[in-house]
This record gives sequence, structure tokens and C-alpha cells, in this order.
Amino acid sequence: MEQSTMDKLRGIVGAENFLDSPEDKLVHSYDGTPMIEHQPEAVLLPRDKEQISAIMMLANEENFHVVPRGSGTGLSGGSVPVENSVVLLMNRWNKIIEVDADNLTAWVQPGVITADLHARVEAMGLFYPPDPGSQKICTIGGNVAENAGGLRGLKYGVTKNYVMGIEMVLPTGEVIHNGGKNVKDVAGYNLRDLIVGSEGTLGIFTKVLVKLVPKPQTSKTLLAYYEKITDAAETVSEIIAHHIIPCTVEFLDNTVINSVEDFTHIGLPRNAGALLLLEVDGHQQVVAEEAQKVEAICRKHHATEVVVARDDEHALQLKTARRAAFSALARVKPTTILEDATVPRSNLAALIEKIEAISKKYNLQIGNFGHAGDGNLHPTCLTDERNKEELQRVEKAFHEIYNETLRLGGTITGEHGVGLAKKAFLEDMIEIPAMEIMRKIKQAIDPNNVLNPGKIFSLAPKCEGNLSAPAREG
Repeated sequence: MEQSTMDKLRGIVGAENFLDSPEDKLVHSYDGTPMIEHQPEAVLLPRDKEQISAIMMLANEENFHVVPRGSGTGLSGGSVPVENSVVLLMNRWNKIIEVDADNLTAWVQPGVITADLHARVEAMGLFYPPDPGSQKICTIGGNVAENAGGLRGLKYGVTKNYVMGIEMVLPTGEVIHNGGKNVKDVAGYNLRDLIVGSEGTLGIFTKVLVKLVPKPQTSKTLLAYYEKITDAAETVSEIIAHHIIPCTVEFLDNTVINSVEDFTHIGLPRNAGALLLLEVDGHQQVVAEEAQKVEAICRKHHATEVVVARDDEHALQLKTARRAAFSALARVKPTTILEDATVPRSNLAALIEKIEAISKKYNLQIGNFGHAGDGNLHPTCLTDERNKEELQRVEKAFHEIYNETLRLGGTITGEHGVGLAKKAFLEDMIEIPAMEIMRKIKQAIDPNNVLNPGKIFSLAPKCEGNLSAPAREG
């Protein structure tokens, strides 16, 4: 990038909000995705939407790229800089602007930490259901960009179900407002559903209006252990068949159970083949009845033990097993590749069995955990990126895993997004006409391809070359 352009950017945000030291560029060169890294030319901390608009206009005039970033917890490379780019860091935009109890809504800035919003509204007897695993670190803006899910997705849905309005800066610099507090609004195209999950490629959020619901009166948490994964899967199917919709149905296999126990020492049985974490919530009498039914179904399907939480503190202890899964696995080997395959929940057991067979075929250590209630599995390979031969086996294994996922009627990502990491898989999943529509939407909104280019897909088909960040440098 030319020095004159750098000077103009410094002039827009101020010298104190223009970071270009080697340390700053290194820190913002990667996100939570392993083996993808590229340093930006600079890191910008805009103070208002007018500065963001000016930055985007300059990007179009002088042909450089802008990559939005929140906390950098993404797992598909969505916030990794690309060539000739600056990072637009939004984590200081962290104000909860308004909580409207009458209309059950909240206006928030994109840098608000998800758990902070939870705490604020729950103190008022309200509830914001989306709860991604990184909720103590990730931001609302990042959640909206990736359409993040979480442990409560089965009953309450994902981020898109709770976005009512957005203010954002377009790639060309204009500011638009879409949506509002109206419960019903069908005027024009539904731009919100297009924007949510667009992975920072169609606009930069400056405000988000989220929907709230009344806080559940109470909840009950259970932990069930099984010898066989198939018994755990059949438990989930029967619970749903009995018209019980738990807010949480989480799954851990033996590899993950042992990694969590090594990490937390909370007394998990190391010989268990699988573990289910279940939680029902709602009115007190309904919760008590449903918890009894869930426990009975678990035992019917050969649960070796069912632990029912005594109180809220005990429930938090039981949830530790699931919340600590990724952190525990990340301690085992230098490189942790956390993936995101989703199938109809009736096919979850078949996918797990196939993953186990693939891991043995390629002599790899793969732990499985995820959201059993909605068929969202996180096969996690424990490896070492310095071992090039093993990485080749990892790549082949995940190609087979995703081929099987698609064969079972699934999708390559349920909540992490496509980003840079899964572009190759997307073209295997989406038909060419649909891919062309996506490209045309991107071109219409971002004609000069300045905002987060090369993420999700390239503007040219893969046979014509791709724009993407290089693999991890040096």
C-alpha cells in the first residue's frame, strides 16, 4: 500500500487509532482458525460511522481492501486479513445502547461481548438465547456476521432468529438502516436475512437491534453417560419424539471426555463411550415433569448413570464438561483443527461412526463433540502443523468427512461459516446457478470488491483463480 494512502487513513482515524507496528500487525494477522495467517498493512480503530464511511470510500478510490474484525474468535478464517488490506477493529464499539423491556428489544453496538448482553438483560428478567461457546469473548457483531449458534440452538434457534434491525456501512461508504422494533414487517426484500451470516462481506455493522424473550422461570440440567454412541443418539431421537424440546442437548465422545477430565478433574468416567448434557427450561411444573421423562428415556436407552443437578451451582459444574471441550482438546497437541459438520439429527450417529472409521483409516486423533439436538457436530483433529505428512492425511480425512456429510443430506457448516477455510467445499455443495447468484449479489453491493474479499467464495469460479490469504507464514 502506498505511503500516501496510509497517511490518508491516519488522517481519518487519528494517529492514536492507526496501528502499524510489527506487533500490532502480527496480533491481528490471524483468528481462531489454525494455519491461516496474513499480516495487514495497518489496524484502524474508527470512532464513528462517519470515519468508517470515509475509510470505505477511500478503499474504492485507491483500491485497497478492508477486513472487519471483532474479538477474532472466528473458526473459518473470516477475519483474517488478505493481501493489500487494513483491519477495521470494532471491539471498542461495546455499548449496550438501549434495553426496551416494553418491546422486548435491545440496541447494541457490534463490539458488545455476548455474555455481557446476557448478564445485562437477565438481571432485568429478560433473555437473549444465542450462546456460542466463545460467549465470554466473542462479540455481537461477529455473531451476526457468522450467524452464530450455541448450546441452546435446538429450542431457541440461532442468531438470525433474534436480529430485528441493523445499521451498517456499505462497502461503497453509504450508511443504511434495515428493520426495526415492529414484530411484523414485510416491506420489500428481507435484507436482514441476507446480511446475517454474510461474514463481513456485504457491510460493516454499527448498530444491531436484537430480540429478547422473557427469561425462563427455571431449568433443570442432567448429565447422562453411555457405553455406546448409538445409545446416546437414540436417546435424543426418543426425547424429541415425545415432544420434549430441551434447550440444550450436547454430546461428547470418549476422546473428548478424557481430554476434559485431564483438564478439569471434575470426575468424568474415563471409560464412558459418550456423554449427553441435557437441559430443560420453562415453567417450574413443566420443567420438573420433563426432567423426569428425560431421565427415564436416558435410562431406557442404557445410560450407565444419569446425574441430575441439585441446584444452579451444581448445574454449572455439570455444564463444565461441555464448555471446556475445545480448551481441553487444544492442550493435547500443538494444532487443533475444529470443524463444523451438520446433518439431520437422525443421521448424527451414522456420521459419528463414519468419522471414527475415517480417523482410524488415516491414523488420526479426532474427538467429536457438538449439538446433538440439532445435528451439529464438531469433529476436532488433534495434530501438529509442523508434521507435513500428517497434515496431508488430515486434509484427506476431512474431505472424506465432508463428502459423507453431504451424502447424508448435511451441510459443510452449521455455525462457523465458510470464510477462507471451507471455500473449496462450498462449490461441491452449492449448485452453479446459486453460486452465480451469490457472486452477483456481492458484485452489486461491493462493485470494486474492497470489503473482506475472497471470503466464502471468489468472484471468479475456481477454475479462473481464487483470491485468498496464504497459509500460515513463517
